[in-house]
Amino acid sequence: MTAPARREHLLDATAAIVAKEGFQGVSMQSVARRGGVSRPIVYEHFGDLHGLLEALVARETIRARGQIAETALGDLSAGDPAELMLESLARYVDAVARHPTTWRLVLMPPEGAPELLRKSIIRGRATVLDGLTAAVRPGALPGNESPDPEMTARILSAIADEYARLVLVDPVKFTPARLLAHARWLLGHLWP
Repeated sequence: MTAPARREHLLDATAAIVAKEGFQGVSMQSVARRGGVSRPIVYEHFGDLHGLLEALVARETIRARGQIAETALGDLSAGDPAELMLESLARYVDAVARHPTTWRLVLMPPEGAPELLRKSIIRGRATVLDGLTAAVRPGALPGNESPDPEMTARILSAIADEYARLVLVDPVKFTPARLLAHARWLLGHLWP
């Protein structure tokens, strides 16, 4: 296995431990055991536990940001705003369903999560809220214009994140189809 492939393999092992046991379950030994290597190999790639966790957070942050960029809500005046919002939500829910480990870290950080992850989540949410606020600015939505685009963006983000959490918690009960049907109903009442 090449060094970059081994590094990814060890980060996958770390992510699996975090998903199952939280960050408190991560040690150089547990990662080595899960990765099928000796501890010195883990140290060789990451230096220490802090370096390992930093690398995991950096990788998952890059993955989450890339997926969010693909789901970004565009100009709502370019079509039916409700349909554009639903398309964006569908892409988001799909990304969460396809990459649950990444999104558990972002939406439901486990006990003992490093400060670096918290800061990364805050920065990511600020970027998402800026984009949503711009999308729901005055004049972007027909009829019921928001008197406060920032609040509208925050509420839309909270709803989308709750749909995403439901996919993570019980994907059988809360299927993307069920969530999108509910979102369609909700948006129909917000912007009839």
